[in-house]
Amino acid sequence: MEQETRLAGSVRPGGRTARVRAAVLEATQDELVEHGFHGLTMDQVAARAGVGKTTVYRRWGSTAGLVTDLMNDLADQSAAHADTGSIEADLRANATNVLGAITDLRLGATLQAIIAAATCDQQAADALNAFYLRRITEWARVVDLAVERGELPPGTDGPEVIRAVSAPLYYRLVVTREPVNEALAVQAADRVLAAARAGAFRC
Repeated sequence: MEQETRLAGSVRPGGRTARVRAAVLEATQDELVEHGFHGLTMDQVAARAGVGKTTVYRRWGSTAGLVTDLMNDLADQSAAHADTGSIEADLRANATNVLGAITDLRLGATLQAIIAAATCDQQAADALNAFYLRRITEWARVVDLAVERGELPPGTDGPEVIRAVSAPLYYRLVVTREPVNEALAVQAADRVLAAARAGAFRC
């Protein structure tokens, strides 16, 4: 789901504004990976990006503004949903997509930093929620297509199916700190598919 308000730092799509935004968001992500959300400072981001502090303060306003814009940018860069013509292959693609994101050294560390911050900071939680709403909404389309093809029961809740696919991966990553791998991702997708075919996700 797209955010209704225009995000700070995203006013003009080209030229110097775009270059400054790219540099600042890259610096924000670097700082998050190294220091976490609560170690993020506007001054350090500005220094790292090679731009003036006043520019960062004026366009983003706060560290929460930086994180919100970063998460929006990461959502923009994320892959579109699969469309293999098979719900089994599509859900497996979703699971491996999630696996790739959370195990990526840079992106995975960024997500973990924001997830950790979201437990005690509402602005971080809002940024994280907006990111995942967009990704879930994008991938829920594969469920709608499967219903149209007759692969899943009418009324199957697409967003809930997609949440269920990634839930075991995030549980192991964030809660129990267990290793995750492709076999686990495929297993999660296949189990959710079996439940969906049985009608467990019907609204």
